[in-house]
Amino acid sequence: MNRYFAGFLVVLAALLQLSCKHKAPAGVAAEVNGHAITTVELDKIYQTQYPEPIEQSNEDQVMAQRLDLLGRLITTEIMWQQAEKLGLTATDADIDAEVNKSRAPYTKDEFDKKLAERHMSMDDLRAQLRRDLTVNKLINREITSHIIITDSDVASFFNANKGVFNSAEPTIHMALILVTPNPDANVRNLKNNKAQNASEAKAKIQDIMRRLQQGDDFNMLAQSYSEDPTAPNGGDMGFVPASGLEKLSPDVRNKIDTIQPGSISGIIQMPDGYRIVKVFEREPAGQRELTDPRVQQNIRNTLMNRKEQMLNAAYYEVAHNAAKVVNYLAQQVVDNAGKSK
Repeated sequence: MNRYFAGFLVVLAALLQLSCKHKAPAGVAAEVNGHAITTVELDKIYQTQYPEPIEQSNEDQVMAQRLDLLGRLITTEIMWQQAEKLGLTATDADIDAEVNKSRAPYTKDEFDKKLAERHMSMDDLRAQLRRDLTVNKLINREITSHIIITDSDVASFFNANKGVFNSAEPTIHMALILVTPNPDANVRNLKNNKAQNASEAKAKIQDIMRRLQQGDDFNMLAQSYSEDPTAPNGGDMGFVPASGLEKLSPDVRNKIDTIQPGSISGIIQMPDGYRIVKVFEREPAGQRELTDPRVQQNIRNTLMNRKEQMLNAAYYEVAHNAAKVVNYLAQQVVDNAGKSK
């Protein structure tokens, strides 16, 4: 073969390979180990997550939301495939039980209305529950079931943090998600996501509130999006003394006082931005001893949450490393960067 012609073939092959790298299959947003996540599927789930346009959102914000959602769908698909290999797919009975639990507080008409507001059918809800329950089964088997918190672990934590359980005044165990139009360069969250102005801050806190109402985990949202120094700890502020709330306005204090343990506030607007607060428990003044079952449970929960968050993050990364993922939507955004619309 003529060496010039052979060279031409090499260059042609390279160009074809480069072209294939950027060309997405029609209607496919991403692929995970050959399984397609279609744009139709992404659009449908996007509608359930964002049933109404966020106030003052723009095209770039919508795309950022779609990319974030697609990233979560990719992770779910990776976990789903792993669960299938291990025979951990949620059963119809599992889903029926969860549907009944979700229905319990509502009449049939109220429940149907809530589904309609999220642009969901019962089939859509069951599909979502099947994904979520399957991933939960995988995490419980591969991670949670292997975590052991010993009495020695509890005692060591108590002895090292005894002062935490001694309060001269009533305390509230709280967690916080903060969004501010004036980002602090020294504060980090997992997504490196910060509002840059008042409109972005308002849109972002509305988005976070919507996801909380849809059942997303408070701690994970705080880690991913909060603009407070507590973000790496899931927004956990620990036990805040009653006097620590005195600098807040009476209106804000009253809102926090009405939050029941285990519940969250609505969006609280303050001069420096927006907050969503979660209250875990309220404690009277005095020293708590290790013999107090609540102290032991609090320590076990703290140690368990730390282990779970660390192991979950590691497990997700290992699973991602082992998977073949192509995010076509992200590639299109990068390829079109700077181009006029």
